[in-house]
Amino acid sequence: MRVLIDTNIALDFLLQREPFFQDAELLFQEISSNRVFGYVTATTITDIFYISHRQTRSIEQARQAVSDILTVMIICPVNQAILESAFRSGIADFEDAIQIACAVSQDLEAILSRDQQGFLSSPIPVLSIHELLQQLK
Repeated sequence: MRVLIDTNIALDFLLQREPFFQDAELLFQEISSNRVFGYVTATTITDIFYISHRQTRSIEQARQAVSDILTVMIICPVNQAILESAFRSGIADFEDAIQIACAVSQDLEAILSRDQQGFLSSPIPVLSIHELLQQLK
C-alpha cells in the first residue's frame, strides 16, 4: 500500500515520542518489510530537521533523523504546482493542504495521520496507523 506519512507520525518514530512511538514503530516495520511504501513531502524533511534539532539540541541527531527518513521513505516533490494547488484548496492548515496536494499528485492510496480532523477535506482516505494495520491483515 502506498501512503503519505504525516510529519507528526515520522517524528513520533524518530524522536520516540510517547505514547505514540509504539504505533509508529509498527508502521516503520511494515515499511521496512515493503508491505507499505511510505511517502513524505519534501517540506516534511525540513520540519523533521528543525524539530529534531530543537528537541534534541544536537545537529548530529537532527541530521541522523533526516538520513533515516531519506533511507526508508519516498520523497514527494513540493513545487509551484503543488503549492498553488494547496493554496487554492482553501484548507486552513497550509501544511496539511500541501500534504494532501502531494498525496493526490502521487496517486497515493491513503494519508496516515493522528490528526484526522485536519484532513477532512482530503479526497484521499485518511487513516490512523491502527486502521492501516487492520487493512493489511
